[in-house]
Formats: sequence, C-alpha cells, structure tokens
Amino acid sequence: MFIKDYISKDYPAFNHTDSIEVASEIATEFGYSHVFIKKKGVYVGALSQSFLEESPEGTLGSLEIHYDRFAIPEDGNILDTVKLFHIFNSNVVPVITQTEKYLGYISCDDIFSEFSKYPLFSENGAILTVQSNNLYYSFTEIAKIVESNNAKMYGCYVSGINDDSILITLKISNDNLSSIDETFERYGYNVVNKHYGDEKEELMKDRFGFFQKYLEF
Repeated sequence: MFIKDYISKDYPAFNHTDSIEVASEIATEFGYSHVFIKKKGVYVGALSQSFLEESPEGTLGSLEIHYDRFAIPEDGNILDTVKLFHIFNSNVVPVITQTEKYLGYISCDDIFSEFSKYPLFSENGAILTVQSNNLYYSFTEIAKIVESNNAKMYGCYVSGINDDSILITLKISNDNLSSIDETFERYGYNVVNKHYGDEKEELMKDRFGFFQKYLEF
C-alpha cells in the first residue's frame, strides 16, 4: 500500500529549459496526461499535455505561471493518490522525496491493478447501500448485521453524507440476502439500493462504479 513499493521510473521529469514540443511528444508517446518539470533537480510542478499542445513554441519554464503543483511523497499511501487523480484530471502522479526531488511516478493503471486484488472488487457478491442518521451509524453494527445472517462482508465505505443522513455501501456475499435486508430495516437502516447480479460483465461494471464513487467522495 505504500507509494515506495509502486514507483515506476521510466517516465522522466523534464528540466524547465526543455522545449514544450519535446515534452508534449514524450507525454503523448507514453499516453500520460501531464508532464513533470524540475529546476536544479527539484520538482516544481506539472503541465497537462493538452495545455502543451495549445502553447506556443518555447521552453517549459516560460509556462511557469501555469504549473499545477501536485505530487505524492515517497512515504505516502496509494490511497492518497486517488484524490489527486480526480482533482487534476490526471492519469499519472509524480512521486517526490521529502526534499522535493523527483523519484518517479505512479499511474492510474497501477492503482486499478492494486485495487483489483482486493476482495471488495474481486469477489462475486451483492452490493447494498443503506441509509442511516449520520449521528448513529456504526460500522461495527453494520458488520454484525451482515455476519449475524451468516454472510461475509468484503468491504464497506461511506458513499454519501449530508446534514441529516449518511449512505453506506457494502459488498457482501450472496448469502441470506433477504434476511439481511430485513435485519437492516429492524435496526433502523433504510435499504436504498441493492444489486444482486454477479454475472461477469455486471461484476466488472460494479468494480468501476465502486472506484468512481471513491473518487467523487
């Protein structure tokens, strides 16, 4: 789960004196959304490939006022990259040291590859979203409801929250689903969404849906 275990090094950071055209071409070749710029060995920011395509000829340094400042430290967690992918509409995030030297990068594909190993995404099962008063919800209680009905819980996360209620989405095994619904209702939870299909094609859609909701959280 730590960033240092997933760093790739084949995509270079460019010097601020490098040309816009060359940087754009290399980003296109790699299929990445951004290029990363360093100055005197220190990471100073990123530029989107689409922005570079529309920029006049010159050096990357001439676009310094347009740099996006985002990166992940080498001692970070891969979950920390998810928000950066979303905020900067990026498919790649630079990894830097504590002294802000560029080490390499982690790509969105790396994240999907790692997450695909988790039972939350890999196991067949049902997806259930329950609503509760956000002052009283309990993950312990939710797990107890599922397990008291002899089912397994593969994952659970908060998928929505407001002043009055909270939405909690679960991935559970396809065991005793009707009794699980009834038990949630007895405990005051409102079952607002459920999907019990486990066909291969539907399962793949579910995985991407889970991840998309996480990005939007």
